[in-house]
Amino acid sequence: MTEADDADRSGPHGGLVGRSIDEFVSQLRGFTDRARSLAGAVPQRLSLPQLPSPPGALSAAQLKAIAEVVGAQRQSIAAMTAQLQAFDQQLAVFERILDPLVEWSSTWARLEEAVGDFVRREPGQGEGPAQ
Repeated sequence: MTEADDADRSGPHGGLVGRSIDEFVSQLRGFTDRARSLAGAVPQRLSLPQLPSPPGALSAAQLKAIAEVVGAQRQSIAAMTAQLQAFDQQLAVFERILDPLVEWSSTWARLEEAVGDFVRREPGQGEGPAQ
């Protein structure tokens, strides 16, 4: 540390903050020195624990699981598409069957109406009620 650093610490916050920072730095240095000495004493066969992945990072297993889910969803959509196409073909056949039935029904309705008009006109053609 330089004298300029000491002058900064003795500013408005006083020496208490400066001493706290110095104590923290010295404790951190002591910890890292002890950690280095312990790491040198670790046998080569013993591996140190692996650090956790940083937040937001995905593991290979997680990415593989996501890829499998996406693939499964795409297969599901392909199956639904095939089912919808088959259903559409069935509806097209049903529609072709219904078209002549609708035409026949319309023709029958016109025939019933014409016969009904003819039958209704016949007894009432100017004749009064039968006595």
